[in-house]
Amino acid sequence: MSYASRFLTHSRKIRNASNVLRSEPAILVRWFSGGTCSSIGKGDDLIEIQRRGFNSSTDGLLSGVNRAVDPNIYMVGWVRGFNGNISRMARTMGIPVVGSISNKRFSCLQMHLIRGFATDAGLPPHQEIGMPSLSPTMTEGNIARWLKKEGDKISPGEVLCEVETDKATVEMECMEEGYLAKIVLGDGAKEIKVGQVIAITVEEEDDIAKFKDYEPPKGDAADGGKKSSASPPPMKEVAEKPASSPQPNVSKAVESSKAGDRIFSSPLAKKLAEDHNVPLQSIKGTGPDGHIVKADIEDYLASYGKEATTPFSKAATLDYTDLPHTQIRKVTASRLLLSKQTIPHYYLTVDTCVDKLMELRSQLNTLQEASGGKRISVNDLVIKAAALALRKVPQCNSSWTNDYIRQYHNVNINVAVQTDNGLYVPVVRDADKKGLSKIAEEIKHLAQKAKDNSLKPEDYEGGTFTVSNLGGPFGVKQFCAIINPPQSGILAVGSAEKRVIPGVGPDQFKFASFMPVTLSCDHRVIDGAIGAEWLKAFKGYIENPESMLL
Repeated sequence: MSYASRFLTHSRKIRNASNVLRSEPAILVRWFSGGTCSSIGKGDDLIEIQRRGFNSSTDGLLSGVNRAVDPNIYMVGWVRGFNGNISRMARTMGIPVVGSISNKRFSCLQMHLIRGFATDAGLPPHQEIGMPSLSPTMTEGNIARWLKKEGDKISPGEVLCEVETDKATVEMECMEEGYLAKIVLGDGAKEIKVGQVIAITVEEEDDIAKFKDYEPPKGDAADGGKKSSASPPPMKEVAEKPASSPQPNVSKAVESSKAGDRIFSSPLAKKLAEDHNVPLQSIKGTGPDGHIVKADIEDYLASYGKEATTPFSKAATLDYTDLPHTQIRKVTASRLLLSKQTIPHYYLTVDTCVDKLMELRSQLNTLQEASGGKRISVNDLVIKAAALALRKVPQCNSSWTNDYIRQYHNVNINVAVQTDNGLYVPVVRDADKKGLSKIAEEIKHLAQKAKDNSLKPEDYEGGTFTVSNLGGPFGVKQFCAIINPPQSGILAVGSAEKRVIPGVGPDQFKFASFMPVTLSCDHRVIDGAIGAEWLKAFKGYIENPESMLL
């Protein structure tokens, strides 16, 4: 009997025994692999299937069939011969399918698709679309806007919505044909955990109306997203910490003390203390067994009443605005904290004379203007010099792991760009091999994309070294930057200033412009002498810029 006829013959029986299939999905694999129908339910057949390399988990059933070791299994060919739609047939039988086994290329980096069941609630077969993971560091994201609305027909390759990741706003595309039945989380939804359901799709247009009041099951990944946006911990938890100053909510502070023991007081004393913002921790009770009574509160107010209420009157006049964290700011904060806590930083600073550099820049910009090219900035020259110094001292173009030091053969320079949304570090790849005109053009293009919040993952991933310039645009004289992990070095560039230096004769002097730069190093990777050698090479390129053109 052919595979197709065997499948159709037993589909009704399997549909009536969906519970068996969910608990023992390997039985269906046995059918596809050429086993006999009479072997269904036998434990030895399941063991044999597992031994042969099938994935017998429910969600991995069909992918396990594709990975079968037996070369005689023609699962994909059979599916194509049956109109290539195994997902619809398997779903009719109540089998969960993750994604698709067709040759469609996934548009997103990681799309979370879960095939739904025709449940007891009367919902038809459907597909839950989860928040995708669009960057290596992404744990949650925001929905900027939906480009499709409920009821729209969707096709593979069409853009569903725009997702704000920890780095940029990325378009999320459809992967299967169908209809958008329900948008679970609409425009502007914040802090959505990766995998949390954001929409429902169906294959039949008539099924759309059945999901009008659909809500994701409780206990789903959605709970994590909701918890992340929940209100701060109640005041009681804060009040349980030791307090040396008056607390505004004294009724909660009654149950705590510096030693962790409970403070006992009469109800009237508690009420009086709360009305006058009196901290019970600072009062010694004179009642039975040390209880605080009304007289103790009155004595305290008579002696310290003004001092007790002053801090609260000042706090009540504060005017402030709470600004919510953006995704990029949260990720930047966590990475910088990790860097400062785990990477042993040390810093090397040198002054570089930039008179020849400024003269060369002026000459090059004259040529650029004549040819219609982008103007070259000092930062472009700094990036080129840093890239060439990394090629000369490759130990600084490395990163630390617990088992080895990885030394990169590509010199990819991240450039720090400040925007209204936070700090971005787009990358200029192979900067050591590119001309100054090309570097200038790429940096201006990447900086504009960062300000427009339209950077793609490939625009900021894969850097091996970072340059941060606060001198030219902001006039900062000198600073020490925090290393961008997993890199082992970052160059902080200060502003150039004119100085008086000795001339040829004893009574002669002249002016020269010097630009201080500070190299932050990971001491696990870059020893002090290696860092100094890199700075020497960098300074040589800056003070003799013609050598960068060779």
